[in-house]
Amino acid sequence: MKSAACLMPRATLRIGRMQGRQPLRALFRLAVGGLVVVLVAGCAVGPDFVRPSSPMPEKWAEATRDLAGVEPPNLAHWWTIFRDPKLNSLVDRAVQSNLDLRLAEARIREARAQRVVAGAALYPEIDVSGEYSRSRNSLNAGSSAASSVPEGVNLYQAGFDAAWEIDVFGGVRRSVEAATADLAATEDHRRSVLVTLLAEVARNYLEVRGRQTRLAVAEKNIFSQQKALEIAQVRYQAGLSSQLDVAQAQAQLATTEAGVPQLETAMRQAIHQLGVLLGQPPESLLDELLGAAAIPAGPPAIPAGLPSDLLRRRPDVRQAEQELAAATARIGVATANLFPRFYLTGAAGLASGDASDFFQDSSRFWSIGPTIRWPVFTAGRLRAQVEVQNARQEQAAIRYEQTVLTALQDVEGALVAYTKEQVTRDSLVQAVKANRQAADIANELYLRGLVDFLNVIVSQRSLNNSEDQLAQSAQRVSENLVALYKALGGGWEVN
Repeated sequence: MKSAACLMPRATLRIGRMQGRQPLRALFRLAVGGLVVVLVAGCAVGPDFVRPSSPMPEKWAEATRDLAGVEPPNLAHWWTIFRDPKLNSLVDRAVQSNLDLRLAEARIREARAQRVVAGAALYPEIDVSGEYSRSRNSLNAGSSAASSVPEGVNLYQAGFDAAWEIDVFGGVRRSVEAATADLAATEDHRRSVLVTLLAEVARNYLEVRGRQTRLAVAEKNIFSQQKALEIAQVRYQAGLSSQLDVAQAQAQLATTEAGVPQLETAMRQAIHQLGVLLGQPPESLLDELLGAAAIPAGPPAIPAGLPSDLLRRRPDVRQAEQELAAATARIGVATANLFPRFYLTGAAGLASGDASDFFQDSSRFWSIGPTIRWPVFTAGRLRAQVEVQNARQEQAAIRYEQTVLTALQDVEGALVAYTKEQVTRDSLVQAVKANRQAADIANELYLRGLVDFLNVIVSQRSLNNSEDQLAQSAQRVSENLVALYKALGGGWEVN
């Protein structure tokens, strides 16, 4: 980090009590002089923040497909690539009413107010006061002077006090710099919450549609197995087969039916989660989403951009960078406490023991005077505070490096998962086609009495499993695409 060196002493001016006929003119002259000192000094102790250099790969290792000519995706509104109006509606409502997002927005308002608090120290502070009091001294205090004091004294007083710190060594400016970085980090945290929210809405929606697809597969297989059971019963009653065929058909049907409640449970739980993500009661979306629909699918490949883009788009990386900037600025705040401070204190007003002459010239008072304050001995407390901030800055730098590496890992993992799952899905499509043909052949041969019922059971079980696996794979492909968009930091407009 680059350090800023100041050759002038740190000065803090506090405008105190003022007395005289022209206090405001004197105050103005001192203020102008203080501003000149600041402009000449123009420095702040402590290191200046420098954006860390993070070596980034030139391309993604897992982007194996040729993406030449492929139109870049709209990362800001990536969910529209699924072309699902229901998903688009859920996302829009979640952005408007999600409680985590509203909490993050409240934290932004807090950070903005904190920045105003920090910046207020750069300006004069003026207090206006008015006072009336009546006092009486003891006549038995033992002092000869006390006997000459009246039994009761009135005091009427009104005026103003002012204080101003001229930030020569930049402690206040570093504090404002830290508050500004905190505000930026809070805004990036809100963006990170938004990215996560959009991904969770899409993932749970895909879970709903995936379970519904698997339920449709199970219902179709139940229908086929009921027909097979009827055929086995007819052939047994006709003496063409044994009761074993009927028992096997019943077992196959019961096994398939047993999986239906689990699928329905998972589907409803995903709908409940979507309701909470939208800031609504869990059951609020049941009527809207219980109707079955297909799993929305994305394109076979998308360009992920350059790895260096993550430093600009990933909200968590941006947040970690701003937290590092804030920690760096706070080193300057702690360092500034090692230097002397100069105060200018003053006040002006009216004071009188009698209300009748309160506004006369003789009731005026003012005072003004500079003060220097320098902590000479603090038992090492101030230097230890600098070391504390140095250690926190080092921790923030390490967290930044960890965040960048995690971002790279997320994208590489999502890319390979999305690519390889599509290969799995394509193979399962062929498996379903072959198993369906085998099941048809087995049924036909069984009706002719050429094979036993075990061949029918095996072929139906294989078809059932491959169709269910295909539905799961189709869901995972879309979920991996959602994970990829989340890893790329999609879901908001880059400033």
